[in-house]
Amino acid sequence: MADNIVSNYAAHAEEHHDVAATKVFGFWIYIMSDCLLFASLFATYAVVGRNYAGGPTGAMLFHLPGVLIETFCLLASSFTYGLAMLALSRGSRNWVLGWLAVTFLLGASFVGQEVNEFYHLILEGHGPGQSAFLSAFFTLVSTHGIHVTLGLIWMAVMVAQVARKGLNPTNNTRLMNLSLFWHFLDIVWICVFTFVYLMGVM
Repeated sequence: MADNIVSNYAAHAEEHHDVAATKVFGFWIYIMSDCLLFASLFATYAVVGRNYAGGPTGAMLFHLPGVLIETFCLLASSFTYGLAMLALSRGSRNWVLGWLAVTFLLGASFVGQEVNEFYHLILEGHGPGQSAFLSAFFTLVSTHGIHVTLGLIWMAVMVAQVARKGLNPTNNTRLMNLSLFWHFLDIVWICVFTFVYLMGVM
């Protein structure tokens, strides 16, 4: 009887491990498809990013100190999410919730600053319809911002799930997938910051 219980438990644990590994692998495939999306947007920006149609250039529009603050917020959020994953490996539910909350605030600050940038550009008459450059700029940067917003919604749901159900295997797998997604967005933003903003002010 005891041997049957042990064997059943081992079989259940192995089955759950296989399901979790499959879910993580499936999420990696999604990340690869997102890479293709951003690659096409970067390629479009590279082609039309100098077509100003007599309008302002990036050097005239971009406020680099503000973008640096945005960048710091997002990169810091990647670090704090890493701390949340370390807490997850220790099984510390409260620390996971705490670091997720800090990560959420940093990510929300990033999105808020990006929305503020867009608002002021459009208010000054520099909307996406003014030139091919601005159209490509708004499309690329806003696509990344939408992804960050979706990540924040997912993070808020995970905070609620962990607070309610604890660090069960399902929540752990979802937190691992969210970690992949969040770090991926940080890498994409480094490319945006370098390719769009830094090169744009040169």
